[in-house]
Amino acid sequence: MAQFFTLHAEQPQARLIKQAAQIMREGGLVAFPTDSAYALGGHTGDNPLLTRIRRIRAVDERHHFTLLCRDLSEIATYARVDNSQYRLLKATTPGPYTFILEGTKELPRRVLHPKRKSIGLRIPDHPVVSALLEELGEPLLSSTLLLPGDEFPLTDPDEIRDRLEKEVDLVIEAGPCRGEATTVIDLTSGIPVLVREGRGSLAPFGL
Repeated sequence: MAQFFTLHAEQPQARLIKQAAQIMREGGLVAFPTDSAYALGGHTGDNPLLTRIRRIRAVDERHHFTLLCRDLSEIATYARVDNSQYRLLKATTPGPYTFILEGTKELPRRVLHPKRKSIGLRIPDHPVVSALLEELGEPLLSSTLLLPGDEFPLTDPDEIRDRLEKEVDLVIEAGPCRGEATTVIDLTSGIPVLVREGRGSLAPFGL
């Protein structure tokens, strides 16, 4: 049975953030709001967590997970970023973009795409996620909460609890959540390539 936390959208309660972060450290799977849609996430190196997310989402090992980071320096630790990529990231973060980049050796191989050795990275613009990342002191592995057969990601915490109460360990509610997924841009070739058009504008990438 999933726990259910109600957090203030702009000033999330420190006590509940600490509890949520501890659940993640212990391998728990959490559904939480972002600046686009709800996501599933937890501790980056936890292999059983990856298996749970893949089962819930009905995706295979080629699915790109997303690493939620606090800032650009953290992204540079976990992904190879050249000067032109850095400028694009600086101009568009924090915000509703996910960037596909080549991962570094700081990441476990199991979280990377098996052939391309890449991963999604983003800096979300949401107070709850920012507070979680600060409390954890490290990135958070995540995947958009889009269930098999659904056209759009989930945005209603009560519906998430009803549908996933035996699949996740915690559902976080923090007010209204947008129902549009992030815009995904592949930067691995050095030229921005649109993978998925979502909430973020394409203008900064000339697309």
